[in-house]
Amino acid sequence: MEHTWRWFGPEDPVRLSDIRQAGATGVVTALHHVPNGEVWEVAEIQRRKDQIEAAGLTWSVVESIPVHEDIKRGLPTRDRYLERYAQSVRNLAACGIDVVCYNVMPVLDWTRTDLAYPLPDGAWALRFDHVAFAAFDLFILQRPGAREEHDEADVAAARAYHEALGEGERERLVASIIAGLPGTEEHYTLDTIRERVAGYDGIDRDALRENVAVFLRHVVPVAEGVGVRMAAHPDDPPRPLLGLPRVLSTLADARWWLDVVDVPANGLTFCTGSYGVRPDNDLVAMVRELAPRLHFVHLRSTRREADPRSFHESYHLGSAVGADVDMVGVVREIVREERRRREVGLTGPRHRLPMRPDHGHQLLYDQESGRRTNPGYSLLGRMKGLAELRGIEAAVNALA
Repeated sequence: MEHTWRWFGPEDPVRLSDIRQAGATGVVTALHHVPNGEVWEVAEIQRRKDQIEAAGLTWSVVESIPVHEDIKRGLPTRDRYLERYAQSVRNLAACGIDVVCYNVMPVLDWTRTDLAYPLPDGAWALRFDHVAFAAFDLFILQRPGAREEHDEADVAAARAYHEALGEGERERLVASIIAGLPGTEEHYTLDTIRERVAGYDGIDRDALRENVAVFLRHVVPVAEGVGVRMAAHPDDPPRPLLGLPRVLSTLADARWWLDVVDVPANGLTFCTGSYGVRPDNDLVAMVRELAPRLHFVHLRSTRREADPRSFHESYHLGSAVGADVDMVGVVREIVREERRRREVGLTGPRHRLPMRPDHGHQLLYDQESGRRTNPGYSLLGRMKGLAELRGIEAAVNALA
């Protein structure tokens, strides 16, 4: 595997020199300063690439060029954003960057309710609490129609949770959900998120699928023509939130996605944490089936809680403590796929599978007061995760 690391640009508290010392060789980043829907110009791409290469690293994966909400909603304005997206893909190819990770989650990107959930060893993890999110939906956002989507038990639990919140706890919950987690390009207030969610009235799962298909039919042929591989990231969490549809949460969804435009450039990002939240997703079997169309891998482990709709980010080697990801089995399948690609003659970038350690815990001095750390993207937690994942890979290769 190619060992990569997500970096949020010059403002990231983790420096490129830190990434190199942590053991990664590739950087996963984006032009976060470019507004959504605008073209990534060659000069801007090359400037960022030069900065990364000057640090002795490679810009391996773009994560991500955001898909504009007008595309997801199928608005008449989508054509301009489709072409701008396609032009950005062409410009990336002109700069020698050939993997683009992206997602089509409506309004909210990845979502958590607690950004510093304490684990037994003192580490801080990210957590999604179903009751906390229901309390936000029902009693803070007060979304029209929310009451009909929750059963009586959920409503009662959410009401009790909401009534017990102190003002500071309420503010932290709201900020965790709508202020924008790392990589999220849109930041909301309660009023603007109500407006954005209302914009999806009448757009169900089938309608969103059709809008995604329009995107794929426009962009993927461009990517195929210039040698860029598109890697769709699954939903996180992999189920509807705020009444908004989700379309990439299961193996069946992935099969549909790949069939829309059945060419190698139309591929997937395999995120073990996102898919692993659902007990009906067999991750090892999924990797085995989807392997030829995987272009990028996020390796993290989650643990479902007593209410399986709630989960927290576990240890990368978490199976010994009850986490729900067979990381050894997943890495074994990735290594087999890379070996198969070489055997059939795929060389250079076409055989590699870049991976990154995802959502590390906050450990040791990452927790110190005043130290700025992007939630899920701490230095020490991810360095530990990368070391563990490299160890699994080395063992799998040694035993092959």
